[in-house]
Amino acid sequence: MSGVAIVVDDLAGPEVATLLAEHLDDMRAASPPESKHALDLDALRAPDVTFWTVWDDHVLLGFGALRELDAAHGEIKSMRTASAYQGLGVGSALVRHLVAEARRRGYRRLSLETGSSAHFAPAQRLYARHGFVPCAPFGDYPEDPNSVHLTLAL
Repeated sequence: MSGVAIVVDDLAGPEVATLLAEHLDDMRAASPPESKHALDLDALRAPDVTFWTVWDDHVLLGFGALRELDAAHGEIKSMRTASAYQGLGVGSALVRHLVAEARRRGYRRLSLETGSSAHFAPAQRLYARHGFVPCAPFGDYPEDPNSVHLTLAL
């Protein structure tokens, strides 16, 4: 992952729009509509969300967002690694970056929601490797058999 940059992004670039569309299409295919919680382009521009992209020179490798739920609790949103770069450490680099940013902001807890089906097993393993453990639904998430909620005490 040398030479890779993780930067705050304004979501204006066509590469970001294309990868986000791929992400949303994948979430629609893998989750029932009532269980899809990925944010679209407009929702990722909300004032309580910071969005980062991962670049290798001019190639977009992935993205992720951090939403502030309150002064002590953040949420990882809409993480995605471009298909061609999966398994190369992009997701881990992004999780480490988001955890470090959450700590810098003074959050005491960082949480996320992902799917419960086999499709989401790689994401669940990624977060577990970084210390996230199962938790009850948080924020506005309802109990849902299609969702797994994870948290990390900071």
